[in-house]
Amino acid sequence: MPESDLDLLIGAARQAGEIALHHKAKGLEVEHKPNDAGPVTQADIAVDRALREALTSARPDYGWLSEETRDTPERLDRRKLFIVDPIDGTRSFVNGETTWAHSLAVVEDGVVTQGVVYLPEMDLLYSAATSQGALCNGNQLSVSDISDIHTARILATKPNMEQEHWRKAVPGFARAHRPSLAYRLCLVAQGRYDAMLTFRPSWEWDIAAGALILSEAGATVTDRHGAALRFNNAVPQTAGVVGAGAVLHAQIAENLVYTA
Repeated sequence: MPESDLDLLIGAARQAGEIALHHKAKGLEVEHKPNDAGPVTQADIAVDRALREALTSARPDYGWLSEETRDTPERLDRRKLFIVDPIDGTRSFVNGETTWAHSLAVVEDGVVTQGVVYLPEMDLLYSAATSQGALCNGNQLSVSDISDIHTARILATKPNMEQEHWRKAVPGFARAHRPSLAYRLCLVAQGRYDAMLTFRPSWEWDIAAGALILSEAGATVTDRHGAALRFNNAVPQTAGVVGAGAVLHAQIAENLVYTA
């Protein structure tokens, strides 16, 4: 029986973890991308190369979009493609922290159909497929039932708390942060936090897998304007992300200032 796309992603994610940890143990060579786009290491490049080889050799008709591969317009003509972040949270990776992740997704006609987020140093593997629910290490995930924005625990960066983003007073929810966007989405899917939000443009490779995992855990996941997320855009970004249970998501949306 042919290997499913989800099984393919899971196997590739575990391979990526082995490669990243091998390079980390040897010592990392850190460079900085132009325009203050963040650090990159030899591990990012090695993982990207291995993932592209493993995934596209198994599915040669799928397109490819990755943070560490030069983008080309060719992917726009593909109905299906892989969207990959070889290491989401490279700063955490470089700093010796554990909350970095591999994020792998399959997208069909702009919609994520399979997604895997893997944190090797924490031995956490999150996965989801459309209409099949979301799992972490084989255990079913479900979002929290918190419905009051003022008592919610929300993953968000400090700039998201500036008054310009909110219609009235900034809501008094408890704010926390994790560097990896993919991990933030999964933490909400797991019910460990009640919502996550980011208002700045979000790269597709950071959020594709996690957005599906969170949605399959029962959340409403949109951009900052309340629109459904679409992927494989010419500029591979979305207008931020807001993810939470339906009632809490509606409260967040009601309080936001919508900008063009």
